[in-house]
Amino acid sequence: MASLNPPNTAASGTLICDSLWTGASLVTMQDGYYNLIENGVLAVKDGLIIWLGTVADSPEFDTQIRHDFGGGIVTPGLIDCHTHLVFGGDRSAEFEQRLNGVSYAEIAAQGGGILSTVNATRRASHQQLFEQARFRLTPLLAEGVTCVEIKSGYGLSDDSELKMLRVIRELAQNLPVRIKATCLAAHALPPEFKGRADDYIAHICEVLLPQVAAEHLADAVDAFCEHLAFSPEQVERVFQAAVRLGLPIKLHAEQLSSLHGSQLAARYGALSADHLEYATEEDAQVMAASGTVAVLLPGAFYLLRETQRPPVELFRKHGVPMAVASDANPGTSPALSLRLMLNMACTLFRMTPEEALAGVTCHAARALGLQHTHGTLEAGKVADFVHWPLTRPAELVYWLGGQLPCTVIYQGNIRGDVRS
Repeated sequence: MASLNPPNTAASGTLICDSLWTGASLVTMQDGYYNLIENGVLAVKDGLIIWLGTVADSPEFDTQIRHDFGGGIVTPGLIDCHTHLVFGGDRSAEFEQRLNGVSYAEIAAQGGGILSTVNATRRASHQQLFEQARFRLTPLLAEGVTCVEIKSGYGLSDDSELKMLRVIRELAQNLPVRIKATCLAAHALPPEFKGRADDYIAHICEVLLPQVAAEHLADAVDAFCEHLAFSPEQVERVFQAAVRLGLPIKLHAEQLSSLHGSQLAARYGALSADHLEYATEEDAQVMAASGTVAVLLPGAFYLLRETQRPPVELFRKHGVPMAVASDANPGTSPALSLRLMLNMACTLFRMTPEEALAGVTCHAARALGLQHTHGTLEAGKVADFVHWPLTRPAELVYWLGGQLPCTVIYQGNIRGDVRS
């Protein structure tokens, strides 16, 4: 005979859970708003949130583990939905050269730029790439990140792109963080294909992506649609190949010019279009219609000293969800703090603190296709959340530098020191 009690409910009417978390205000971020629950209660079972609400409304709980935070706030685990954390070497010398007046063209002529990272990544072993990426990922995890996307794109050859993707998979297996892998082979033209961009795109579509899909090495496919990378027509061929293989798509678009790549991405049902400094109102309308997330990357905007801001007002006007990410990469955003990106999104892009926090929780989850399991505090979602000894959510955006103390709960358990 089937039980007359709801799941996880004992005959006495008490709710059975693995752990109970009390004593803090819950910043649920449902629908993109704080939706604060003061003096909240979270019940967790099997790594999922099974109940949340106020103390006054809570049922009786049957659990052996109770945690009282003694004040502060609890947010969903932070999500960094656009990074390039796996690469060889660094470009700090080029950064110094640019500040001393050397042009990007001169640096590229000296063998610098993205190809210097490509060469360093190709030379690096799997283990070297793993250890370097782990080093870069650690500070992100320490400040509350529980989910991160990592792209390939600095190999630009079959062996090196596959090596990068395998490193990303190994990071996911060895660190307490949910990692989404994205194949960005269409990031730049490799030297072997100089003057033959169409041939390289054909190779990606016909050879590399089928192998990536066969080995289940990527959760999505990305490309760089820009005059110094690939045209909308070339990008569309990559999208068509990804669709055939059942892989979701994303796109670097409208960063340096307006090619309307974001519209192309939206027409293919892209999870996100990223950067978007030169996006137009028509781009925003098409993205809104498809539900494609606008991922804003203030770190690259800051380091490149850009003056063209992404059209936040247009995204608001048309209801385009806005995510915020670190874009951690060696050339244009060597950012190891997602929380700093929150402040930059507000000060540089004029987002509100509430919008910025939504950008690293619920909208970031949508940009990775994880909106049904991550990004908000709701019953049925994965129990990834962070306790902060703060008085209000805006403090997460307000403080510059340093590492705010926090307790990270990952899949229902307190996450230990990720540096060990």
